[in-house]
Amino acid sequence: MSKIIPFKAVRPTRDKVSLVAARSYQSYTKEQLESRLRDNPFSFLQIVNPGYRFDKDISGEARYSLVKNRYLEFKEDGIFKQDETPCYYVYRIVDREQQEFNGIVAATSALDYETDVIKKHEDTIAYREIIFKDYLKTVGFNAEPVLLTYPDNAVIDSLIKKIQKERAEFEFTTTYRDTHYLWKVDNPKIIESIQKEFENIPTIYIADGHHRSASSYLLYKDLMDANPDHQGDEPYNFFMSYLIPESDLQIHAFNRLVKDLNGLNKEEFLIQLDTFYRIENRGSMPYQPSKKHHFSMYLDGDFYSLYLRKTIYQIETSLDGLDSQILYKTILNPILGIEDLRNDQRITYINGKKDLVNIKSSVDSGESKVGFVMLPVCVEEMKQIAEDGLTMPPKSTYIEPKLRSGVTIYEF
Repeated sequence: MSKIIPFKAVRPTRDKVSLVAARSYQSYTKEQLESRLRDNPFSFLQIVNPGYRFDKDISGEARYSLVKNRYLEFKEDGIFKQDETPCYYVYRIVDREQQEFNGIVAATSALDYETDVIKKHEDTIAYREIIFKDYLKTVGFNAEPVLLTYPDNAVIDSLIKKIQKERAEFEFTTTYRDTHYLWKVDNPKIIESIQKEFENIPTIYIADGHHRSASSYLLYKDLMDANPDHQGDEPYNFFMSYLIPESDLQIHAFNRLVKDLNGLNKEEFLIQLDTFYRIENRGSMPYQPSKKHHFSMYLDGDFYSLYLRKTIYQIETSLDGLDSQILYKTILNPILGIEDLRNDQRITYINGKKDLVNIKSSVDSGESKVGFVMLPVCVEEMKQIAEDGLTMPPKSTYIEPKLRSGVTIYEF
């Protein structure tokens, strides 16, 4: 039983939302960030980069306090307004490739996170959870929803389509060529129908935002423990999420590039690979794998197909059958000597939306020695790993949609 409730969002005014909405801070190059901060006084980046006006990099608690100050200034200047009653927000994204994503922005229970109603499939890093929790506690708001997914539901789908027949509250296209639509849902009967339907869904899955949800849970624990009059309905009991049906979720692979062969020459490396794989040289034309447990490798000007020898590699759990885990267990760790996938400087990742030419270019330039390409994880694999209480290796999935910050803001 999932507790997904409406909330009173703080939102930009209709005339400024296209100027406020921003991608995740980390997705901008230094030049892009500088340009937006210089030329757009309404960008949400002005809030999360408060040191720009002082021409100074500011970090830690000092930065958090300034972020809060910039946010309050946006409210004082009328750039942000808060809705008067709790609402759901139907949100539609049409990206540059005409992929559509339709879902609901809502407040999701932190207790559901604790009791595993909300399932996780990725490991998180404890210090990052604490840093972001401290940030949230100081600033008092969250501006980027966690992406959650639920089994396709005909009733919720019908309600979303009905709402979308009305004029959207927001409609804007970004310079990234994504078009965003938002509808405010304040009709009590529709709110009740949505809430009841989510209550009938026993399990929801985190698609993207494991650190944000973990930090929100830590914040809930902190504020609950500090509140002698805790009731369970305070805003800190929930975190903002964007819930989309499984059929809307787009999962791409993260392909791997490794900088060296761990002291082996090409022939020695191929001989060691032969233990676990049947190897075929496919020549210089880019080659994509065609099925699970089948990889494409680019090495020294040639693409190779690698077919897993299943009589040698034993699959006993849902994690064992995951291609990113197979690659780690059979090549990256035992042959190339990579133990820490998250922090080892010898390995880099390219999301699978990018062309194989990116893999080829990196190896041909000498920046990397070898590249590996795999098929993306499917939703069922992700769910099964979450159900089994297991976690995927880092960078196993590149998930869409990618959300904008500052369109809906949750205060606590």
